[in-house]
Amino acid sequence: MTYHAKSEFLRVMIERGYLADCTDMQALDDALIQGPVTAYIGYDATAASLHVGHLLNIMMLRWFQKTGNRPITLMGGGTTKVGDPSFRSDERPLLDDAAIQSNIDGMQKVFARYLDYSDGKAMMLNNAEWLDGLNYLEFLRDIGRHFSVNRMLSFESVKSRLDREQSLSFLEFNYMILQAYDFLELYRRYDVRLQMGGSDQWGNIINGIDLTRRVLDKEIWGLTSPLLTTSDGRKMGKSAGGATWLNGEMLSPYEFWQFWRNSTDADVGRFLKLYTELPVEECDRLGALQGSEINEAKVILANAVTTLLHGAEAAASAEATARKVFEEGGAGGDLETVVIPAATLAEGLSVVQLLVQTGIAPSGKEAKRLIAEGGLRLNNEAVSDPQVTVDAAMIGDGLKVSVGKKKHRMVQVG
Repeated sequence: MTYHAKSEFLRVMIERGYLADCTDMQALDDALIQGPVTAYIGYDATAASLHVGHLLNIMMLRWFQKTGNRPITLMGGGTTKVGDPSFRSDERPLLDDAAIQSNIDGMQKVFARYLDYSDGKAMMLNNAEWLDGLNYLEFLRDIGRHFSVNRMLSFESVKSRLDREQSLSFLEFNYMILQAYDFLELYRRYDVRLQMGGSDQWGNIINGIDLTRRVLDKEIWGLTSPLLTTSDGRKMGKSAGGATWLNGEMLSPYEFWQFWRNSTDADVGRFLKLYTELPVEECDRLGALQGSEINEAKVILANAVTTLLHGAEAAASAEATARKVFEEGGAGGDLETVVIPAATLAEGLSVVQLLVQTGIAPSGKEAKRLIAEGGLRLNNEAVSDPQVTVDAAMIGDGLKVSVGKKKHRMVQVG
């Protein structure tokens, strides 16, 4: 990104790697200088907790507030009833009102850790406030007429679904209109002039900008973040054990800490910039460390990210537990290192084979029994599917394999 931002917020976005695209960088920069600006990110209530994949945009909202602006977290109480079809191969399961509200309650706990909602410094809204009461015929006449079906079909999120000859219901097709209407309503009600989101939301954001210009003749903007993958190509937040949840009751602070401690070497500097508030220069220094020193940088990363979400005490406790388990063997067991040849891992090794090769289980049958009983953990994340495979990329600089409290192995690639 070669643009030299004048506003503090855009400088942070560029320097730390948050920025993928912006509809009008110069105009937004000027507005931020005059400031403050109000911006929002929308979150549909499809699960009881947000996960690590949401954390990048939560940090963007945090920086937006830290640089003197007002962030809004928009809960999709209305849009969740439709379901975002973007880049999905099938329709989302429909949730009832009680399930949606329960999910919103779970998600709100996380936002309170990152944003200051006191005295209106940040706001949490629910789009059911204006979507639930819409009159269908009036909405079609006043809003629907501004949308070209030809153009909607050209969006990559829709086009890719149709190209694969996968069904796109009329219900889902309405989603982009409803999300665009959110931006219009937020401008009307709260003078919201910026929508942020992941780059997969670019088309939806553009729709909202176009609609607001057509209906109100007002200038508003969109800004997107990159869709992150780890250096070994995995989607951010996904692992052998499933999603890395942000709610402590769904994933313990210790397991959350371990997720960051187990980052690959190549990701450390980038993750420090995106998920902590350490100075950029320090992030670069830590990310450039080599050998055993990079492991201490990973501890700094894990402590900083865990402190933001769960507090300093939880981070310190997680580090102490990890050092006991990894360096002392933990819970009475010795942490023996097992080296597996790279050639053996070329096609991927099932977790059943892994337990046998590491000597934790004497046979495949016994390994399957241990997994079925819920005893297997990879880097402290529970794995219940015997079909899960492990390769060299997943092992990285070390994969801790545990069954129960006393059987631990550190697996490395030979």
